[in-house]
Amino acid sequence: MSLSVSQNKLQKRLRRLTAEAVTEYAMIEEGDKVMVCLSGGKDSYTLLDMLLHLQKVAPIRFELVAVNLDQKQPGFPEEVLPAYLEQLGVAYHILERDTYSIVKEKVPEGKTTCSLCSRLRRGNLYTFADEIGATRLALGHHRDDIVETFFLNMFHGGSLKAMPPKLRSDDGRNVVIRPLAFCSEKDIAAYARLQAFPIIPCNLCGSQENLQRKVIKEMLQGWERENPGRIESIFRSLRHVHPSQLADGKLFDFASLKIDEQATPRFLNVMNL
Repeated sequence: MSLSVSQNKLQKRLRRLTAEAVTEYAMIEEGDKVMVCLSGGKDSYTLLDMLLHLQKVAPIRFELVAVNLDQKQPGFPEEVLPAYLEQLGVAYHILERDTYSIVKEKVPEGKTTCSLCSRLRRGNLYTFADEIGATRLALGHHRDDIVETFFLNMFHGGSLKAMPPKLRSDDGRNVVIRPLAFCSEKDIAAYARLQAFPIIPCNLCGSQENLQRKVIKEMLQGWERENPGRIESIFRSLRHVHPSQLADGKLFDFASLKIDEQATPRFLNVMNL
């Protein structure tokens, strides 16, 4: 595909930001087997595309394997992802787990399904990564996802936490990486359109109008329209944390703070001017 100047800049920007995130957080190392979680959405397609390029140009060797969790949603086009991955020549697995029925059974009508769906999906993917010997599990979360999660936790959970670019699962069996952590959703959406990825919509939760994440997203987009660069500024703040300027006694020893008896008295400094 011949790219215009602006399209070429977009591709280069996404590739550069992905490489920067992977490098800064040591997401991928020599000999790693990276399991790329492919949902059929714009983010995961872009993730795979970026990692395939990185695999070609990186000074280290690592393996990629794409994995889709078929949650048995009615009408899910099962043929789309295998055809796409075979065309690319990418090794892949389709993991069939009927989490759809579990979610529909457990969640009352009208309630949001994302929380339970996410836990079931994550558990199945983590287990499968262990089964195939994947040393890294790559997810398609981007910068905007991370900022949205930060505000969700602050507004509804009373805690300052988001999605780290790299983490170890609670049981220590998996290392999860988010190579698109520095990339904006706007750029990813534009790139997905440019590449004409065969997008598969999520009919289980994507159509719910009462999701708190949607409210947060609209709030942030409003801020961005009024003050371009606001989301990027918020994301930078997550990378420059000063525990002594917050209020968590577990991160900073506020209890033992006292004056420094060895400090030079201020009046002596004034006299020496």
